[in-house]
Amino acid sequence: MEIRGFADGDRAALRELFVRAGADSPTESLWGHPESEAAVYLEPYLDLEPESLFVAESRGTLVGYLTGCVDSSAFPSESERMDQAIRRYRPMFRRRSAAFFARSLADVAGAAIRRAPMAGDFRGDRWPSHLHINVAPEARGIGAADRLMARWFERLTEAGSPGCHLQTLVENGRAVRFFERMGFTSHGPEPLVPGLRYRGARVHQRTMVRDT
Repeated sequence: MEIRGFADGDRAALRELFVRAGADSPTESLWGHPESEAAVYLEPYLDLEPESLFVAESRGTLVGYLTGCVDSSAFPSESERMDQAIRRYRPMFRRRSAAFFARSLADVAGAAIRRAPMAGDFRGDRWPSHLHINVAPEARGIGAADRLMARWFERLTEAGSPGCHLQTLVENGRAVRFFERMGFTSHGPEPLVPGLRYRGARVHQRTMVRDT
């Protein structure tokens, strides 16, 4: 297996991997429209910070990738990227996605009544960098994720970043355990993620941080 930097010729394979890498996990999909979801969690990294994107390749096939940003304050926030993707693709009018947006409205209204916090962006000078990592099911347990993270930590050291954060789900126990093994610790509250469900239940955002 080879860990290498992103090349422009990887785009098509990365889009395909984006769809299948989260299979059977709580983060497999947001609203059920991969094209607009990739416009939030993949495409901006290819275009705006390709030097912070690394891929795992096995026998000529991409089996994992890590997208990152060294300085989150200089990168569009997740909320901004999501708003742009929704305006562009209008997934709320698609049959597969409509239920997500209906639940989102109900969750937001309920949280407002209870004055409960909702999932959102993280900003912190101590941990300015952030990442997303995805590994295909067939490549789990053979070191692909570990090696991608090791290359990312090298990138942070080279760039002089003081620390990194990520956001996952409390209910994604496999991911949480992996990030803990990579040196991340939980930070802050664990608010509801509006609209998202896993096996019929609500899910909650977990922010995790790590000093470089």
